Amino acid sequence: MTGFATLIMVSIDCAEPPVLAEFYSEMLGWEVTHTQAEYAMVSDGKTSIGFGQIGSYEKPTWPEGPVPKQFHLDFYVDDLADAEERAVKLGATRAEFQPAPERYLVLIDPAGHPFCACLRS
Repeated sequence: MTGFATLIMVSIDCAEPPVLAEFYSEMLGWEVTHTQAEYAMVSDGKTSIGFGQIGSYEKPTWPEGPVPKQFHLDFYVDDLADAEERAVKLGATRAEFQPAPERYLVLIDPAGHPFCACLRS
């Protein structure tokens, strides 16, 4: 199937955009291309992730709870244990609930968004 659009960016709501931009920059090896208190962005030159400040932002309570997740990002990694260790050093936490830890790990970024480190097959 041929589409008519190309994804250039995903924007993520948070309380502290520069904190998330630095986290994802370090995790992905992408450049922080914009940073200010209200908005920050990282990019690999083709695709970007933006972070917008929301004053009433509440961290998701994953996997269930009063504040549902709105999205999650998945990332390929070569080694789950190494990816977890490195992400935690950057400020992530390991989610208590792990649906399939032999294939992927659910981690929580510094703003509370769950994301998955997926073993590259």
